[in-house]
Amino acid sequence: MAPEVTIYIDGKEVKTTSDKMVLQAANDAGIYVPYLCYHPGMKPYGACRMCVVEVEGAPGTPASCTLPVRDGMRVSTGSQAVEGVRRTVTDLLLSEHPQGCLTCHRVDLCGPQDICLRHVAVNDRCIMCPKNERCELKDTTRYVQMEQHSPLTYQYRNLQIETRDPFYDRDYNLCIVCGRCVRACDELRGDVAIAFTERAGQALVGTSRGTSLLESGCEFCGACIDVCPVGALVERDYKWEKPVRHQRTICPHCPVGCQINYEVDRRERVIRAIPDLNAPVNLGQACYKGKFGFNFVNHKQRLAHPLVRRNGELQEATWDEALTMAAQGLAGHRGPSFAALLSPRATNEEAYLLQKFARTVMESNNVHVASSSPSSALLEGLGDVLGYQAGTNPIWDLEQAGCVLSISNNVTEEQNVVAVPVKRAVRKGTKLIVVDAREVELTRYAHLWLRPYPGTDLALVGGMLRAILDEGLADEAFLKDHAEGLEALRRSLAEFGLERVAAETGVPADQVREAARIFATSRPSAILCALDNVPAEQQRPCARALAELAAVTGNVGKPGAGIYPLVRGANEQGARDMGCDPHFLPGYQPVTDEAARRLAEGTWGRALPQEPGLPLDQLLEAARQGQVRVMLLVGDVAAHYDGAQEPLEAALQGLDFLVVQDAFLSPAARHAHVVFPAETFAEKEGTYTNVERRVQPLRRVFKAPHVPEVQPDWWTLCQIARHMGAPGFDFSSAAEVLGEAARVNPLYAGISYRRLVESAVPTCRPSTETPLPTQVEYSEAVYHGLMWPCPEASHQGTQRLHAEGAAAGQGPEPTLQNLAMGRIQEGAGGARVQGQPCLVPLDWAATPRSHDPQRPLLLAMGRVLQQPQRETEVVRGKGLNRIQREELLEMHPEDAAAASLREGQSVRVIASGHTMPATVRLAPGLPRGVVAMTRLFGGLAVQLAASEAADPMARVPRLDVVPAQVEPAGPPA
Repeated sequence: MAPEVTIYIDGKEVKTTSDKMVLQAANDAGIYVPYLCYHPGMKPYGACRMCVVEVEGAPGTPASCTLPVRDGMRVSTGSQAVEGVRRTVTDLLLSEHPQGCLTCHRVDLCGPQDICLRHVAVNDRCIMCPKNERCELKDTTRYVQMEQHSPLTYQYRNLQIETRDPFYDRDYNLCIVCGRCVRACDELRGDVAIAFTERAGQALVGTSRGTSLLESGCEFCGACIDVCPVGALVERDYKWEKPVRHQRTICPHCPVGCQINYEVDRRERVIRAIPDLNAPVNLGQACYKGKFGFNFVNHKQRLAHPLVRRNGELQEATWDEALTMAAQGLAGHRGPSFAALLSPRATNEEAYLLQKFARTVMESNNVHVASSSPSSALLEGLGDVLGYQAGTNPIWDLEQAGCVLSISNNVTEEQNVVAVPVKRAVRKGTKLIVVDAREVELTRYAHLWLRPYPGTDLALVGGMLRAILDEGLADEAFLKDHAEGLEALRRSLAEFGLERVAAETGVPADQVREAARIFATSRPSAILCALDNVPAEQQRPCARALAELAAVTGNVGKPGAGIYPLVRGANEQGARDMGCDPHFLPGYQPVTDEAARRLAEGTWGRALPQEPGLPLDQLLEAARQGQVRVMLLVGDVAAHYDGAQEPLEAALQGLDFLVVQDAFLSPAARHAHVVFPAETFAEKEGTYTNVERRVQPLRRVFKAPHVPEVQPDWWTLCQIARHMGAPGFDFSSAAEVLGEAARVNPLYAGISYRRLVESAVPTCRPSTETPLPTQVEYSEAVYHGLMWPCPEASHQGTQRLHAEGAAAGQGPEPTLQNLAMGRIQEGAGGARVQGQPCLVPLDWAATPRSHDPQRPLLLAMGRVLQQPQRETEVVRGKGLNRIQREELLEMHPEDAAAASLREGQSVRVIASGHTMPATVRLAPGLPRGVVAMTRLFGGLAVQLAASEAADPMARVPRLDVVPAQVEPAGPPA
């Protein structure tokens, strides 16, 4: 840490560190200095000169945002000279900005219908600006007390307002060229979609390539909007609405767990999403889903009343009627014929109650969180080796990594904010290895991009392990002290010779060896993994291999190292933690373990079933066969289930009785016998657990006025149980539910809702009565949450699993860790707890190739932000801009020769029921049997923005690898 220094600002003693600028030191001390180009988190820039100060003994009025502190320096922020410079700067800004109201004494009295007595043109009035009353320039102009008349001539830029790109509008007539948006895109996000431009010798801001954000590589994260001090960049939805309050809660779209401040207007609608500046998970960042995907909470088609099926049709009913019918329908099907499925958007408290209801009331272990097979197998595989079915490190540790291995994931679209520290790290010299047949966004940043045959990840990771051990690159000291099973693993790797791996994956042996060397020698090294397109039977072994890759190289328990399992559901981690798994009670205690059952039975007062439930795919098949006859679904299960929808649909259609709790009449709800209306995330109190094991509180943002009867899911579950005469469901709040869960779940034993809320740390900032960026104004406190394991109320959580000393983070590693996770081995002395990684042998498994004569190839669809080397046309219509370009189909030269195709030939690609025109491009780097197409993310953004679905962000098309046929273009036969 930089040494402490003392400075004096306006006579006040301020202690700070030598690495800060004067403006930062002043802000931390609560002293306001006006600024327009500075924004916390970005580098000093000095563009606006509004933050000028005087320094005793130094000439001039330097910008405080670029002025380093010096011990003993004395700074004046409000001298006559300083105020004169600020007024001059403001005059210059107002000469190119609509300013008819900015210096008028009646600015607070005028309304939109009033006639301006000064005859100011309509376009020059603040009342016509979408950011009126949220504008930093307006507030700053008042603060510096500008005169009504200026010696400078006002010149309106008369630029066209850009409204045809998705999600937000750009009006550069209002731009003050502070550069915040350009720097946010570059410094904070690692993109270059927005840049400084020039028009007739005048500096402006625009797109870095072309005229549309669709071709300049915008990821529509909204960072530029969040830092813009004026109305130049604004969200299109609710553009003109003013907030009356805001509330912070957790984004429901992915497992990152971003803290977002949601603004609510006077009509009780959520109108804007602003990521929290100091949130430890997202540090002021969001993604296209979090920034623009909240409007479903306001949707008019939300369910307002319970529904029951009468005479074959769903009809409105009272709550008592619906609860009575649900209780009667469920009561006759206790045991294995009952199953419960949970949406990964449900809270920890709802997950806990659902599994408790299934096990104590319905006497069944058939309880699942609806997700994908890779997510379940990924977490289970990590648990086999590391003892925890979870990620090991905080997200922002990735910025400290020396190497990042990103394997079979699409993190920039599905867990977007996780990619931000990766891109920042790469700029600082971190080496990025991407393993994926698809061209995803991170491949553009990769030091090494390996394109294996889809599904051969296990062979490739096994080959890397073999190379590391053969070349003596393993961390022998770490393995000796912290792991066991190395020799058995070493023997099993005899099958993973690099030539055999190369033949299986299509990746040359020297590239596999290079990847292994980089990962092993660039410590600390981290792993991002999702197991996309890995065959089901290889998913768990592949996850084990990745965990062993981290352990063998000593990349466990250290900052910048670790493994990040990229599951997809917002609270999928928390739902599993709470026991929504057919094999585990809360805290990953096996249902077959007598001691674990006794612990739960002591709290619940009911005997528990001992037989594990069915895996999700087998459960759906059992429902189709009539063995599972009754289901309870909490949330929109179908939207978050990544498997084929047909088996799920068939399973629901064949049930004797189905109860659904959902905010909308979803496809699953249309099959139900009873439907209960549910709250959305923005109306809930509870907790989520994110990908780094951080438990964070959800706060109620609003109560939708058009659905006054809607209740939280935890309340509905309790009422069903009580109508069935079951004890133990007399909860009055979500906080009470979490309190009981903490008594059953050892990992959460020290976590309470009150502690999560009351442990917030107030931020240091100037008074909110002074002009401040919205993100600064809203970030009044930092909510750190708690990272499990947290075994007692005095424990501060565990930042890094398997860490020692300071690397462990806030608290020491609890000794009950592996007992809680079910990592128990039977020996001569009974069950023994293992407190270190346990390496397991790997078995070679060949990935089957396609033998379908109609679809002999695999199509690997990719998506990136931009491809500057290719021609892209933006078609301007009446609605949104659209991308139009010739798509390229990459083929291995031998595959092209076998199909009598040549470079540049036009073809048709037939896959998943669609026919796509393309032009052949030969790609020797692709494995044989694989063809690849890459589209632009802008096309997806247009599709989502134009969607009429209530919640389009819940159904973003994924990049699946599918069988395909390629044939020459021409008239159909």
